Amino acid sequence: MTIARTATPSTARAINDRLALDLLLAQGPLTATELRGLTGLSRPTVADLLERLQRAGLVTVAGESGEQRRGPNARLYALVADRAHLAGIDVRATGVTLVVADLTGRTVATAEVPAGPEHGTDLTGRTIEALAQACAGAGVRRLHTVAVGAPGVVDPATGELHNSGQLPRWHAELLAGLRAQPETEVLLENEVNLAGIAEHRIGAAQGREDFVLFWLGHGTGASVVLGGRLRRGASGGTGEIGFLPVPGTGGLPTADGCDNGFDSTVSSRAVCELALAHGLTVPPGGPVEQAEGVLRAAVEADGPAETAFLTELAERIAIGVAAVCVVLDPGCVVLGGELGRAGGAELAALVERRLAGLCPFSTEVRPGTAGGGAVLAGAVLTAGDAVRRDFFGEP
Repeated sequence: MTIARTATPSTARAINDRLALDLLLAQGPLTATELRGLTGLSRPTVADLLERLQRAGLVTVAGESGEQRRGPNARLYALVADRAHLAGIDVRATGVTLVVADLTGRTVATAEVPAGPEHGTDLTGRTIEALAQACAGAGVRRLHTVAVGAPGVVDPATGELHNSGQLPRWHAELLAGLRAQPETEVLLENEVNLAGIAEHRIGAAQGREDFVLFWLGHGTGASVVLGGRLRRGASGGTGEIGFLPVPGTGGLPTADGCDNGFDSTVSSRAVCELALAHGLTVPPGGPVEQAEGVLRAAVEADGPAETAFLTELAERIAIGVAAVCVVLDPGCVVLGGELGRAGGAELAALVERRLAGLCPFSTEVRPGTAGGGAVLAGAVLTAGDAVRRDFFGEP
């Protein structure tokens, strides 16, 4: 027997408030009449919630609509964007980039902190100082939440970064320094997971309940979204596809390294070696910049050597994608990272075509569209979700 449960008045108010706040966040300023139409709530209920949210400092009158009829019904209500601020931080081996945003997710300040011997050793101190200066320049006195994206496995139970010895020591030092900041919550997430969140919310996988992001760059990784939720696994290791055993590597990966795994076939260094084997010119720069450059040039040139190079690279990627798809059947795969973006729609189409011969069911392959700042975008979205849960209540 099913027992009907009626929401208490306080629960109903909380639900209505969250509904109105989410609409103001998504659509911008709205009149009370528009809120009634979008929520289906009565005139007194909308009036009460607007008064309540104004008292809480979350909503304010932002002007009047362009309607000829003036008065209370024409007032535009908007979120108080500076009610809280947040930050997203992308931690790479080459340095740190950060964004400071307001309650609506609008960027108010940015900064970059390069790493390397020529820039000094105190990267933690320089990053915290850069964050403080960015906040000061934007008039931000306090950060409610900071979301950090970093390479490595993040334990979902403790939120700690598992350092296998391959990550620079300053990564852990930076996290400790950020967590020492008073009155600020620090969230840590794997960088590829944050990119997956960005592709899901604002990128190529919008509207998909199930998809897998394949990150192709200096190394490889995956972000798995099933049933609309990011999946991390028991120990946070979901998506460590670099360790996937694949043919053609001459060996097998080990628990201590993925040298003979999928990573060794599609990493930026492997892409450069493959391009040279096909007689292509690899531009100068670091491994990622080189691989990105030769991929873009191959897509644009469309000659026999370039086509052969792209076809073989797509074959390598498709083998790894197939191994994931036959287990998860996500229906959609997004190619992200620097190399996924450089290969674009042409590389995605080649992978999809080869995948069709490897998997017994259809899988769409799309190029990522969240851009080069996908990790930062995901960090801002994650921090924003945490702030809004605190101020708006649970969705």
